[in-house]
Amino acid sequence: MNETPTRAYAEIDLAAVRSNVRALRERAPRAELMAVVKSDAYGHGAVPCARAALDAGATWLGTATPEEALALRAAGIRSRIMCWLWTPGGPWREAIEADLDLSVSGTWALDEVRAAARESGKVARVQLKADTGLGRAGCQPADWAELVGAAVAAQAEGTVLVTGVWSHFACADEPGHPSIALQLTAFREMLAYAEKEGIEPEVRHIANSPATLTLPESHFDLVRCGIAVYGVSPAPELGTPEQLGLRPAMTLKASVALVKTVPAGHGVSYGHHYVTERETRLALIPVGYADGVPRHASGSGPVLVGGAVRRVAGRVAMDQFVVDVEGADVTAGDPAVLFGPGDLGEPTAEDWAAAAGTIAYEIVTRIGGRVPRVYRNG
Repeated sequence: MNETPTRAYAEIDLAAVRSNVRALRERAPRAELMAVVKSDAYGHGAVPCARAALDAGATWLGTATPEEALALRAAGIRSRIMCWLWTPGGPWREAIEADLDLSVSGTWALDEVRAAARESGKVARVQLKADTGLGRAGCQPADWAELVGAAVAAQAEGTVLVTGVWSHFACADEPGHPSIALQLTAFREMLAYAEKEGIEPEVRHIANSPATLTLPESHFDLVRCGIAVYGVSPAPELGTPEQLGLRPAMTLKASVALVKTVPAGHGVSYGHHYVTERETRLALIPVGYADGVPRHASGSGPVLVGGAVRRVAGRVAMDQFVVDVEGADVTAGDPAVLFGPGDLGEPTAEDWAAAAGTIAYEIVTRIGGRVPRVYRNG
């Protein structure tokens, strides 16, 4: 957008995205880097962030759904793109024709890939996902021989090329968790079996953002960085973004919609969970849970307004919430900053996560489409 919106907007600093990608590459200098841009780049905007990440040296992009990957192709992005969240009947042929790398967790998926490859007349690039302990997508060790055997057969018939073997950590954001070593061992064993059977993967990968930052032994050929690309710490235990060498890319801003004086004993917002103790001034912030502001942060969400950080007074409603600005010179139209890098004393996404009892990933990702994105340093 060229004009700054008046109600609310999310300012996205693409220079921060580029800086974060460079910092992450320094943490894994011998591996390629995949910038994960699923869920509209964690709420930051998939196409602008994908381009910024590629400019900074990412060589792969990752998405959850094939539709997300196809949208990147439609925007003219030609880099390697991997997508991993498939259901039966998905757009396999479209994905193959768009030269995407497709994750396969079971033989049903491989069967659908092979059929789509025959229809398209193109070789499908697939990556075999091993469930090394996360318990979500991926092939269990007990079924691995069957999947690998089917993939070898598909390669022999010319419908498939296996470009990767990969997995995903369950607890890499908890340093020292015993599952980390167990998963690495399982991954190495399943990878060794696949290679013994004739699979020659271009990339082997298991490291997510926290593993990229803390587990160099997990880097292999490629690291997959998601939330860290956007300057958000993967976990408080690992450090703040600044301590990790990252810079938050999103700043969520709104304009004060109304300021009024109310008497002592006045209820505020639904349920009157906040009642004024004295005559005071209330400021109305025109964003709510329809915009992604978590209702669970009612009474606790921090906002920089009137030169100080104040807390949400009462419940967060669908389109608005209130802060008590007693003693401050606040008027309609003044800025309210919900979160950002923290440079000017504003709260961070991590602060909102603590207030809402969630993780910072959710805070940035849930900011909805009703909030325009304004890009800086593009």
